[in-house]
Amino acid sequence: MERLLVIVRHGQSEWNLKNLFTGWKDPDLTEKGVSEAHAAGKALKELGLEFDVAYTSALSRAQRTLAIMLDELGQTGLDTVRDQALNERDYGDLTGLNKDDARDKWGEEQVHIWRRSFDISPPGGESLKDTAERVLPYFKSEILPRVIAGERVLISAHGNSLRALIMELEGLSGEEILKRELGTGRPIVYRLDENGEITDKQDLAG
Repeated sequence: MERLLVIVRHGQSEWNLKNLFTGWKDPDLTEKGVSEAHAAGKALKELGLEFDVAYTSALSRAQRTLAIMLDELGQTGLDTVRDQALNERDYGDLTGLNKDDARDKWGEEQVHIWRRSFDISPPGGESLKDTAERVLPYFKSEILPRVIAGERVLISAHGNSLRALIMELEGLSGEEILKRELGTGRPIVYRLDENGEITDKQDLAG
């Protein structure tokens, strides 16, 4: 039985390009982001992968990335579940700010702490720990059982919601996962055993 889980961070968004804190705001993909999504779908097709169900967030950049990938895979009618449990980390008062402007306002050290500490949240927002506490119960109750049952699952989501999944799957600490950079539109292919443990991993990062 094949237990396949593929996770993909959405293609570059307009706010990624502008170096803005995006969080739960809903900018569209850039032309580069669209190209990244097409490339991700082609890479999965070249591996001969097909899916039984897809999951994505409530945000359009992840949904559009998924739609483009499914088009490349010839699976445009695939059963798809959208849930805000998979949304990006909420950056609170930082949302919409240019990262350089945020450093000018709060200081480089403070902004670095908010971005790169596991359990310290920006004003009005979520830490990565908070994000994990939102993402992981949903993953464990809704997604992982389907993978273990033999369904082939594709997830299109966001840098921090996917970091939470990687932390769980790969057994990483909060400090270790913060060092993990996830490229836009770069699939990670996991194969799992009946206990949800990784038996194989392919990082399709170019």
